Amino acid sequence: MKWLLIAVGIALLGALFFWQSHSTKTAYLNGLPLYRDLPNRQFIFEQDCYIFKLKAHDTDWPLVATHVAVPELPDEVSEKNIGADLPGVRILGVARVGERFKIVSVRQQTTGKNVKISFEILFLDEEAHKYARLDADDIMDHAPEAQGLPPTIRPEFAASVAHPSQ
Repeated sequence: MKWLLIAVGIALLGALFFWQSHSTKTAYLNGLPLYRDLPNRQFIFEQDCYIFKLKAHDTDWPLVATHVAVPELPDEVSEKNIGADLPGVRILGVARVGERFKIVSVRQQTTGKNVKISFEILFLDEEAHKYARLDADDIMDHAPEAQGLPPTIRPEFAASVAHPSQ
């Protein structure tokens, strides 16, 4: 009986370790010196983008991108695709050229040894959008992270506008 309790205890510890190493932990980096200037930085969309959710991987917020960044999306951004049942994605809306947004949070998600930094963005006219808060991961350039710099928004998707404190 004593061996059975020990075996159950070891199995529980193994299950706990497995769960911890495969769960996603989220940390907000807004207060760290490297990311402190990013929240409230404003951008304007340079091209139409889809607002969508991936079917295979759930995210806290809807994503924003085009076919260039996410091949599962249709080539042409069109409102006729909103609600369409497409393989791999569910299209929720469209972000149009000229619409403004700001970064509201810099988020780090860690799953095991995989670390990913993404921006939560918010349309400035949030009342006009059903999905006002989005995850900008697919329109970000992560290359600067290799040099210890924060990621940026890819200029082909959105251009930076004057920071409100400037």
